[in-house]
Amino acid sequence: MRDAGNGLVPKPKVPRPKEKDSGELPGVWVAYGRLLQHLRKRAGLSQQALGTAIGYSLEQVASVEQGRRPAKEAFTAAVERVLGGGGVLAVLQDDVDRTKLPRFFRNFAQIEADVVSRFSYDPLLVPGLLQTEAYARAVFGGHCPPFSEEVIDQHTEGRLSRQKLLTRDPLAELSFIVGEEALRNPVGGLEIMRGQWQRLLDVGAMRNVEVQVMTAAQGFHVGLDGPFVVLETGDHKHLGYIESQEVGCIIHDPSDVSAFGMRCGKLRSQALNGEESARLIERLVGET
Repeated sequence: MRDAGNGLVPKPKVPRPKEKDSGELPGVWVAYGRLLQHLRKRAGLSQQALGTAIGYSLEQVASVEQGRRPAKEAFTAAVERVLGGGGVLAVLQDDVDRTKLPRFFRNFAQIEADVVSRFSYDPLLVPGLLQTEAYARAVFGGHCPPFSEEVIDQHTEGRLSRQKLLTRDPLAELSFIVGEEALRNPVGGLEIMRGQWQRLLDVGAMRNVEVQVMTAAQGFHVGLDGPFVVLETGDHKHLGYIESQEVGCIIHDPSDVSAFGMRCGKLRSQALNGEESARLIERLVGET
């Protein structure tokens, strides 16, 4: 077929598949809710009776059963105890928590949970794995466009759940380089930063974790192009990850991951070592 313009009929555009609407309930919430309902009915309890037994309201129990609200770890532990679930709900908890994270980050979070080692460079914010609850809430609370309080709660819970990686058995080898600017930026105010600095000192003392500070006086270094992560998975694959403005990209190409690894080594040699970094953070605590 031809037209009067260029002799050809334009090829019809095939609509690109869209990501599921953000308002759609995550499947694991729905599955958890159905299983909870099954266990409750098997025990012969009403939603009200179960809520009373575990210290939650009727509305909270109903919302979880209907998949409208994700279960918290404390909720799951209480339900397992009262209903004798045998761990069937606890098995789903990590997946439930992961869906509390921003959608773009979930695939990486699933890979991250099983790493052998992980290195990250974060110049502007304290990395999520090291954030206190108050600091994380301040970060999500400043999102543009604004998050609802419910979403802030969920994202914060998801972020704190990721921190199981710090103490998971077997231990993962974890290395964090944080820019001095991130430490001096009073996210949420000085009181929140005092708690965050102490958190960095406590985590940095763990035997599988190294926290280093890249000082502002360093001048040019290979991290100035932005934050990144290098990790080794449980099946010993090496991957990279970069993120900006809520767009995350997992790097699989071996040559790119190799370059990330070289930059990682360079940054670790240029940053303050663990003891020097701890002393700098202690000075920040003392200055306030």
